[in-house]
Amino acid sequence: MTAGERGQATVELIALLPLLLVAALAGGALLAAQAAGEQAGAAAQAGAMALLQGGDPRAAATRALPAAVRSRAVIRVHGRRVSVRVRPRLPIASLARPLTARATADAGPEPAP
Repeated sequence: MTAGERGQATVELIALLPLLLVAALAGGALLAAQAAGEQAGAAAQAGAMALLQGGDPRAAATRALPAAVRSRAVIRVHGRRVSVRVRPRLPIASLARPLTARATADAGPEPAP
Protein backbone atom coordinates (compact mmCIF):
# COMPACT_ATOMS: atom_id res chain seq x y z
CA MET A 1 0.00 0.00 0.00
CA THR A 2 1.47 3.33 -1.01
CA ALA A 3 1.41 6.51 1.05
CA GLY A 4 -1.28 7.93 -1.26
CA GLU A 5 -3.52 4.93 -0.73
CA ARG A 6 -3.09 5.14 3.05
CA GLY A 7 -4.00 8.81 2.93
CA GLN A 8 -7.08 8.05 0.84
CA ALA A 9 -8.19 5.35 3.31
CA THR A 10 -7.81 7.81 6.19
CA VAL A 11 -9.90 10.44 4.40
CA GLU A 12 -12.62 7.87 3.64
CA LEU A 13 -12.68 6.72 7.27
CA ILE A 14 -12.97 10.28 8.57
CA ALA A 15 -15.78 10.99 6.10
CA LEU A 16 -17.62 7.85 7.19
CA LEU A 17 -17.46 8.50 10.97
CA PRO A 18 -20.33 11.07 11.07
CA LEU A 19 -22.55 8.66 9.14
CA LEU A 20 -21.72 5.87 11.58
CA LEU A 21 -22.48 8.18 14.51
CA VAL A 22 -25.88 9.13 13.06
CA ALA A 23 -26.71 5.47 12.42
CA ALA A 24 -25.75 4.55 15.99
CA LEU A 25 -27.87 7.39 17.43
CA ALA A 26 -30.84 6.37 15.27
CA GLY A 27 -30.51 2.76 16.38
CA GLY A 28 -30.31 3.81 20.02
CA ALA A 29 -33.39 6.03 19.65
CA LEU A 30 -35.39 3.18 18.13
CA LEU A 31 -34.35 0.82 20.92
CA ALA A 32 -35.32 3.43 23.55
CA ALA A 33 -38.70 3.92 21.87
CA GLN A 34 -39.29 0.15 21.80
CA ALA A 35 -38.42 -0.15 25.50
CA ALA A 36 -40.76 2.74 26.34
CA GLY A 37 -43.55 0.98 24.44
CA GLU A 38 -43.06 -2.25 26.35
CA GLN A 39 -42.94 -0.39 29.67
CA ALA A 40 -46.12 1.55 28.88
CA GLY A 41 -47.94 -1.62 27.88
CA ALA A 42 -46.92 -3.51 31.01
CA ALA A 43 -47.93 -0.59 33.23
CA ALA A 44 -51.32 -0.20 31.54
CA GLN A 45 -52.02 -3.92 31.95
CA ALA A 46 -50.99 -3.81 35.62
CA GLY A 47 -53.39 -0.90 36.16
CA ALA A 48 -56.26 -2.74 34.46
CA MET A 49 -55.57 -5.85 36.53
CA ALA A 50 -55.70 -3.74 39.69
CA LEU A 51 -59.09 -2.40 38.58
CA LEU A 52 -60.36 -5.96 38.13
CA GLN A 53 -59.13 -6.87 41.62
CA GLY A 54 -60.55 -3.75 43.26
CA GLY A 55 -57.17 -2.10 43.80
CA ASP A 56 -55.69 1.27 42.91
CA PRO A 57 -54.93 1.25 39.17
CA ARG A 58 -52.66 4.30 39.22
CA ALA A 59 -50.51 2.86 42.02
CA ALA A 60 -50.31 -0.53 40.29
CA ALA A 61 -49.31 1.03 36.98
CA THR A 62 -46.67 3.13 38.73
CA ARG A 63 -45.23 0.08 40.52
CA ALA A 64 -45.03 -1.77 37.19
CA LEU A 65 -42.71 0.89 35.79
CA PRO A 66 -38.97 0.85 36.54
CA ALA A 67 -38.05 3.55 39.04
CA ALA A 68 -35.97 5.45 36.48
CA VAL A 69 -38.95 5.69 34.11
CA ARG A 70 -41.61 6.87 36.56
CA SER A 71 -40.70 10.56 36.22
CA ARG A 72 -41.17 10.32 32.43
CA ALA A 73 -44.55 8.57 32.59
CA VAL A 74 -48.10 9.90 32.64
CA ILE A 75 -50.83 7.58 33.93
CA ARG A 76 -54.51 8.33 33.38
CA VAL A 77 -57.53 6.35 34.54
CA HIS A 78 -60.85 6.90 32.74
CA GLY A 79 -63.56 4.65 34.13
CA ARG A 80 -62.25 1.12 33.59
CA ARG A 81 -59.56 2.14 31.11
CA VAL A 82 -55.94 2.79 32.08
CA SER A 83 -53.73 4.80 29.70
CA VAL A 84 -49.99 5.14 30.14
CA ARG A 85 -47.65 7.40 28.20
CA VAL A 86 -43.88 6.94 28.54
CA ARG A 87 -41.34 9.34 27.04
CA PRO A 88 -38.13 7.53 26.09
CA ARG A 89 -34.86 8.76 27.49
CA LEU A 90 -32.84 10.14 24.61
CA PRO A 91 -29.75 12.32 24.41
CA ILE A 92 -31.57 14.62 21.95
CA ALA A 93 -34.69 15.85 23.76
CA SER A 94 -36.47 16.98 20.59
CA LEU A 95 -36.64 13.35 19.43
CA ALA A 96 -38.35 12.16 22.61
CA ARG A 97 -41.76 13.71 21.84
CA PRO A 98 -42.41 11.95 18.51
CA LEU A 99 -41.12 8.65 19.93
CA THR A 100 -43.28 8.79 23.07
CA ALA A 101 -45.04 5.46 23.64
CA ARG A 102 -48.72 5.18 24.50
CA ALA A 103 -50.59 2.12 25.73
CA THR A 104 -54.13 1.54 26.95
CA ALA A 105 -55.64 -1.42 28.76
CA ASP A 106 -59.32 -1.93 29.44
CA ALA A 107 -60.64 -3.77 32.49
CA GLY A 108 -63.89 -4.58 30.71
CA PRO A 109 -67.42 -3.38 31.37
CA GLU A 110 -68.60 -2.11 34.74
CA PRO A 111 -69.54 -5.04 37.00
CA ALA A 112 -73.25 -5.63 37.42
CA PRO A 113 -74.66 -4.48 40.79
